[in-house]
Amino acid sequence: MTISSPLPARLRRAFARAAAGAALFALAGLAQAAPPYSGTIYLAPNLITAADPTEYAGVAYAGQGLRQMFDRRTNAYAYYNAYLFTVVYAAGDYTQYVEAQVNPEFGSPAAAQAQVEFYAPVIGRIPRALRSQLSTLWIHAGDQPFGGGNNNLLIHTGSYARDYIARGILEETFVHEAAHTSLDPFHAGSFGWFSAQSWDREFISTYARDNPTREDVAETFLLWLAVRHGSARVPPDVNYTVLTTVPFRLQYFDSLRLNLAPYAYTHP
Repeated sequence: MTISSPLPARLRRAFARAAAGAALFALAGLAQAAPPYSGTIYLAPNLITAADPTEYAGVAYAGQGLRQMFDRRTNAYAYYNAYLFTVVYAAGDYTQYVEAQVNPEFGSPAAAQAQVEFYAPVIGRIPRALRSQLSTLWIHAGDQPFGGGNNNLLIHTGSYARDYIARGILEETFVHEAAHTSLDPFHAGSFGWFSAQSWDREFISTYARDNPTREDVAETFLLWLAVRHGSARVPPDVNYTVLTTVPFRLQYFDSLRLNLAPYAYTHP
């Protein structure tokens, strides 16, 4: 999969200049400015809320089956006789099916389904583009952070999840993780993204700076969504900082013309 439409001529020229500019900066030994934030998921807790629409349409239990799932508690893949559920996302002529695979440690189909019914509607509130490569959900107990990638979203329901909920950033955390799932494979290593990084010369967070090929897309996308489609819900100083720190990355995301339903229908 590639960018859905050609980059505008203005961006092509800017990115060409960026490649040359990056080399000049390197030769000159100019230091980057320190990133303004340590991480981005905490900066706009009201960007997406439970009051916003969801494309979640329902869930059906599909029995138990052997599935290979990653568990952060062991930092390894293992096979589980997981409780399986078919989650449906739908709106108009759009329908998407995702298999939720729930660790049998929850003890019963009903307990497992309660987890799916809590998290699946939240995922339905994030932009559809971030679900475009999503095939499975892994749900475990345990005190570990969420994860994304591998056509999957990884959920641990312990202290990290409770903290995301308490801080009002559950949806924003899923935006970050789903960017790994659906955007990273096509953009994190692309020439256009590297060029935008070079031309901006700064990172929005230390997490992005320290992991430029793994975290920069996810760290920046959330704030692109904020300043382009939810600025009224974002503190003015955050809006200003994002707009002035990573303008070329923002333009890169602009050029993708991503499907942001259902979010953009509420925040044009």
